[in-house]
Amino acid sequence: MKIIQGDIFKEDFSKATVVTMYLLPELNLCVRHRILAMTPGTRVTSHAFTMGEWEADESFEAEYRNAYLWIVPARVGGSWNFRNGNGSVDFAVSLSQSFQKIGGEVTVGGRRQPLIGASLQGDSIRFAFTDAKGMTQHFAGNVRGSTIIGSLRASGVADAELTGTAQARLRLPRGPKWPAVAAASYGK
Repeated sequence: MKIIQGDIFKEDFSKATVVTMYLLPELNLCVRHRILAMTPGTRVTSHAFTMGEWEADESFEAEYRNAYLWIVPARVGGSWNFRNGNGSVDFAVSLSQSFQKIGGEVTVGGRRQPLIGASLQGDSIRFAFTDAKGMTQHFAGNVRGSTIIGSLRASGVADAELTGTAQARLRLPRGPKWPAVAAASYGK
């Protein structure tokens, strides 16, 4: 474990797994884009102040003081194609994303319908949908860059191991335009 104490605008904390801040709201917003560029699953805590539209994953109050926890979400907004190894499972998912809040629709058997209970925490993603046979399918997986690996489960059917591949996603450049592009990528 390595603890770094320093100026958040000067120190390189990109490899941190936990970030603790006590900054005014305006400063939180100034570093938010750097935090969102960190590894999905990185935990961020703040005493007293929020990060604007990025809602905390958890918050609590103790003795009239507020504390907030955010978990850096993976970037999943865009189109994904899911398949298993033998090709017997095949569907497409279109995801919209605003920080850790996700939603979207699935196209399976030529039919489009909304995802049910879609959630994202760090690199863990979950959603459900009704397949062409009317069965509810539950997917749980992990995001690894432009790939999602997980399993699909339906009542009375063996789990199917699936891989989702990104088809169209916003690519984030490095450089001075990064804050605006990061904001666009997370829907804000």
